[in-house]
Amino acid sequence: MCGIVGVVSNAPVNQLIYDALLLLQHRGQDAAGIVTQQERKFFMHKAKGMVKDVFRTRNMRSLLGNCGLGQVRYPTAGNAFSEEEAQPFYVNAPFGIVLVHNGNLTNAHALKAELFNTDHRHINTESDSEVLLNVLAHEIEKTTRGLPLQPMDIFAAVRNVHKRVKGSYAVIALIAGHGVLAFRDPYGIRPLCMGTNGEGNVMLASESVTLEGSSFTFERNVNPGEAVFVDLQGKVHAQQCAETPQLSPCIFEFVYLARPDSVMDGISVYQARLNLGETLAKRVISTVPPSEIDVVIPIPESSRPSAAQLAQLLGLPYREGFVKNRYVGRTFIMPGQGVRKKSVRQKLNVIASEFKGRNVLLVDDSIVRGTTSKEIVQMARDAGARKVYLASAAPPVRFPNVYGIDMPTSSELVAHNRTVEQVREIIGCDALIYQDVDGMKKAIGSLSNKLAGFDASCFDGIYVTGDISSDDIERLNEKRVGGDEGQEDTSRLALPNNAD
Repeated sequence: MCGIVGVVSNAPVNQLIYDALLLLQHRGQDAAGIVTQQERKFFMHKAKGMVKDVFRTRNMRSLLGNCGLGQVRYPTAGNAFSEEEAQPFYVNAPFGIVLVHNGNLTNAHALKAELFNTDHRHINTESDSEVLLNVLAHEIEKTTRGLPLQPMDIFAAVRNVHKRVKGSYAVIALIAGHGVLAFRDPYGIRPLCMGTNGEGNVMLASESVTLEGSSFTFERNVNPGEAVFVDLQGKVHAQQCAETPQLSPCIFEFVYLARPDSVMDGISVYQARLNLGETLAKRVISTVPPSEIDVVIPIPESSRPSAAQLAQLLGLPYREGFVKNRYVGRTFIMPGQGVRKKSVRQKLNVIASEFKGRNVLLVDDSIVRGTTSKEIVQMARDAGARKVYLASAAPPVRFPNVYGIDMPTSSELVAHNRTVEQVREIIGCDALIYQDVDGMKKAIGSLSNKLAGFDASCFDGIYVTGDISSDDIERLNEKRVGGDEGQEDTSRLALPNNAD
C-alpha cells in the first residue's frame, strides 16, 4: 500500500507535492520520494523515512520545475531496508520516464524473466514497481517506433500493459518533455482520482482528501482500465484501455486504510464506516443483550465512526477509554513479539474510570494477528472492567491479501482455520462479535450503484482477478516484507491509525 500524487502546473510544484504527500502519509511511512521536471531534465530526491524527515530545505530547492510526481511507500514486497527501492523509479528510454505505483503485481516474477529474455531490459531491484515501469517503457517504445510521441501512442501502450500485467496497480508516470500519464488496473482495486484548481493546473492522487487539502477541486475518479494523459499545457486526454473493465475496489480501503474524510469511487469513507457500525449493531444484539453492556469504547482511531453509530443504535453511552500517544515509536520497528506487546501499552493508555466496574464493549475496525487485541482486552481488565466484549467492524481476516496490503501469512492470521470461539479464547474477551462478509459488502456497496463488487479476498478468499492459486500466494508470501519475528513488522497492525 502506498500513496501517489502527480501534478502538471504553470508554477513550481515542489512545495505542492510535498504538502500533498503529508496528506497521504497515512498510506506509507517507510520511504518518500519526489521527482520534478524542468526542460526535459528530471530532479529527484527519495529516501527512507517520513516525509518531514526525508525532505530538507536543500532538497526542496533542488526540485525544479512545474510538473512532478511524489510517493509515500509502505512496502509489501521486495526489500524494505533498501534505499534503492524507494520510489519514484527512473528509466532513460524511451524519452525518459519516471513512475510511482500503488499496488502489487501478482505476476512480477514471470514479467521479470520476460523482460530479461524477450524485451532485453534489466531490473536492478526486487521491486515490482520497477518491473511495471520497464513494461510500460517497452510498450511505449514499441508503439512510437522512434516517431514523436502522441496521446494515441500512449493509450496503445497502456492497452498492452493491461494485457501483460496482472494484479493491482494505480500508476502515475512522468514522460520527459511530454506530460503526466496516469492509469488504473482493469478492476480499479487501488484508488486514483483527478482534480483541477481553475488555473489550468491538474493533480492526480490516491485520495480525494489530497486534492481538497491542496486547494484543488475534485473532478472525477480515474476509471478502472482507463488511462489519463495530461500534457505540459494542462490539456487532459483520456481513453479506456481495458477490454472488460469492472469496478471492484479493495474493501479494506473503506474498512481501515483510507482517511475518513476521503471519497473513493463515489463512496464516502466516513459514511461507509457509519454503515458498518449500523450492521455491526445487529450482530451485537444477537450475541450480547444491550442490557448487559454499560459502555461502548472504540479502539483508536479508525473504529470511531462505527463505534459511535453502534452505540447510538443500541442506546448505549459512547466513551473514549483509550488515549493514544502520537509520539511513541512505531510498533513495527521493535523486534520480537514481547517487545511489540509492550509497545501497545506505550502507544495506548486507559482512562481507568471508564472501565472500573463496568461491562465494556470494545469496537475495533478489524482483527488481524490478534496480538494487539489480546493486549488491549487485558488492559481493559487491568483497569477494572467486569466483562470485556470485543466487536470487529470487519469480518474475520482469514486469507492473505495479494493486491498491495501486507497481510501476514495465513499461519499468522488469528482467524485462519479457527472458529470464532477459538479466536475469542485466544484474545481472552468474554464475547467476540464479528461483522459478516455479506453485511460488510451491503453496508458499503449500498453507497454506490456503479460498483461491480469488491475485492474482499482477505475476508472471503475470492481474488477478484481470478488468477491467484495457492502456489501464487506461497510465492508472494516468500517476497513479503517482515515475515520473521525478528524482522520489522510491516503488517497492517503496524500501520499508524489514519487519523494521525
